[in-house]
Amino acid sequence: MMLETVAAVPGMVGGLLLHCKSLRRFEHSGGWIKALLEEAENERMHLMTFMEVSQPRWYERALVFAVQGVFFNAYFLGYLISPKFAHRVVGYLEEEAIHSYTEFLKELDNGNIENVPAPAIAIDYWQLPEGSTLRDVVLVVRADEAHHRDVNHFASGRELKEAPALLGYH
Repeated sequence: MMLETVAAVPGMVGGLLLHCKSLRRFEHSGGWIKALLEEAENERMHLMTFMEVSQPRWYERALVFAVQGVFFNAYFLGYLISPKFAHRVVGYLEEEAIHSYTEFLKELDNGNIENVPAPAIAIDYWQLPEGSTLRDVVLVVRADEAHHRDVNHFASGRELKEAPALLGYH
């Protein structure tokens, strides 16, 4: 859950900064503003889903507030300095997220974590069938993370205005 609070920051920061740049320069972003804001919203939905599952305590929420505040400012500064480097870092963080969700699936499959019914928010957002479980949710979240990895590694290797964004995955 903690990682998902941080994971929603890069898309929002990148989208915000590209939006401002687009306004200043009177140029299109090639779909990148929309793509990055979609990524931020998707990561937020991961968080909202896992909050339904884990029911965080007040001190966990306070920790989220602190960690997110530090990460937001650090990433904002990093993106101003080098958007390509910032996207590369996010690509690697997404690779770690994929690994973490793969381990989560192993724990579910081994019975170490209870495979509870999927929260209603997940069923609605990912249009999962009724009767879906936490395992089904983790599978779609891991697929989202793989898409985010690919988008960010793609973005790290070029000037964004020269290559159209990868849109429409969700």
